[in-house]
Amino acid sequence: MRFASLGSGSRGNALVVEAGGTRVLIDCGFSVRETERRLTRIGIDPAGIDAILVTHEHGDHAAGVGALARRYRLAVWSTAGTALAAAPMFGAVEAATFANHAEFVLGALAVEPVPVPHDAREPCQFILSDGDCRLGVVTDVGRATPYLCSALGGCDALVLEFNHDEALLAAGAYPPLLKARVGGDLGHLSNRQAASLLAQVDTSRLRHFVAAHLSERNNTPQLARDAAAGALGCAPGWVSVADQDTGFGWREL
Repeated sequence: MRFASLGSGSRGNALVVEAGGTRVLIDCGFSVRETERRLTRIGIDPAGIDAILVTHEHGDHAAGVGALARRYRLAVWSTAGTALAAAPMFGAVEAATFANHAEFVLGALAVEPVPVPHDAREPCQFILSDGDCRLGVVTDVGRATPYLCSALGGCDALVLEFNHDEALLAAGAYPPLLKARVGGDLGHLSNRQAASLLAQVDTSRLRHFVAAHLSERNNTPQLARDAAAGALGCAPGWVSVADQDTGFGWREL
């Protein structure tokens, strides 16, 4: 099992996971041309993707889903609420829907949707497993919930949102309403909140940790690394950070 990010942040998100001959893309917030370019960078032919899993309908996660799926005849999976809200972006592509909380199987991958608080119609994040290893991908969540913390326990790899530093957000140029949205219970995790979530999760099996969806205006990689390292009890250098322009390269489990 391995995974790589094409890019992570407010300008676009996409992450590839593959195991046993099955390859899925989690979200696609880039244009078709840009997605193709980024997939080529990590050695992937878009036609070799089996499905796109969509977390929610916001453009930085779903804007490119319909166009990519149409061009390469890819299956699209989402919650029913996300399918309705993302219909303008999906276009003629009809998404297969799943129920939040209900695990389903795509080839060699078991997919566990995890409902999360976020300002979208029916958002979820994902835990994927090949039967031996578990990967958690959580990039848009307003606050930690007991269910989320429990679900992430025992992951071998975790990609977790460290969106903003609270002091930088407060002092920054965002208008008050946007600050309230980002920092609210349906917005995005701050470094402090993400570190607190980590402290509640069983990380005893963790081999890879990546801080993701960092705000380019209201955070820095070093602040995110330091917060994550404090929660994990590791050196900051062990923590990886997903970049908006390059994501991160392949991590193997």
